[in-house]
Amino acid sequence: MNDNVDSNDFSTNEEGEFISNDEPDTANDSEAGNEEIAKLKSDLDEQKDKYVRLFAEFDNYRRRTSKEQIELRQTAGVEIITSLLEVLDDIDRAENQLQESNADITLKEGITLVFNKFRRILQSKGLKPIETLHSDFDVEKDEAISEIEVDDKKLKGKVVAEVQKGYLLNDKLIRFAKVVVGK
Repeated sequence: MNDNVDSNDFSTNEEGEFISNDEPDTANDSEAGNEEIAKLKSDLDEQKDKYVRLFAEFDNYRRRTSKEQIELRQTAGVEIITSLLEVLDDIDRAENQLQESNADITLKEGITLVFNKFRRILQSKGLKPIETLHSDFDVEKDEAISEIEVDDKKLKGKVVAEVQKGYLLNDKLIRFAKVVVGK
């Protein structure tokens, strides 16, 4: 037992049982409890806020890396496809010459089939030619190499000839079209 117990702290009731004269200080206990609850609630709110922010940050990171991976896959072959554009230009010139020649029809058809297959393969990888002929000159996709006088007023400021085709790869410009503009 506690030796520091004062006899005034206890009294007896009608049945002779000891009861404490110390009344619990409920006001102080409830204030301390309320303060502790408030502190715990604020800590909980702080932890929830940290969790939500961390989750949002991770979600943004996941989206950003996913988007970067998609872009990387789409543009991974840019170097190779860009180097094949010269071959595609040669194919276009050869096809024009083939149509003007007196070569055998089956030979023309066979060569045309090979050329078209090559174009389809490049198109399946996301390559698209830019259509510029008779359209307004656009500095975003066209490179003017010359200007010529035109009789038709409708052709002024428009592309009248295409020297070299421009191309888009997955809707990103990889080569400007070299054009002649009417003035």
